[in-house]
Amino acid sequence: MQDKREERTLTAMEERLRKEGFKADFKVTDGRLTMMDNGGATPKTWEPADVRIVDFYRFEGESNPDDMSILYAIESVDGTKGTISNSYGPMADSDVDAFLVEVESFGKNLDKKVK
Repeated sequence: MQDKREERTLTAMEERLRKEGFKADFKVTDGRLTMMDNGGATPKTWEPADVRIVDFYRFEGESNPDDMSILYAIESVDGTKGTISNSYGPMADSDVDAFLVEVESFGKNLDKKVK
């Protein structure tokens, strides 16, 4: 069993998500989610309507409250899974925040069925 304290770091959570298939690293460029490394090929990109937030995790710096970050597990309509992180609070990247707010707005109208 993995130590709960160990999972509280951004790096440990990224590693856990990679093991679960979230292998791509994403960034936001020109309002689109972009895969950072596509093996030299043209980078794949997606509109907010083409991705969903599977889960997210917040982290706080142990010595500095300004070291807050949030990690998102993302899946695209074509099955690409990966992560994107952002600072949380005043240090946040506004482009990443704006993109993820759009993604969340598409999810609000989904018919969620209980399994």
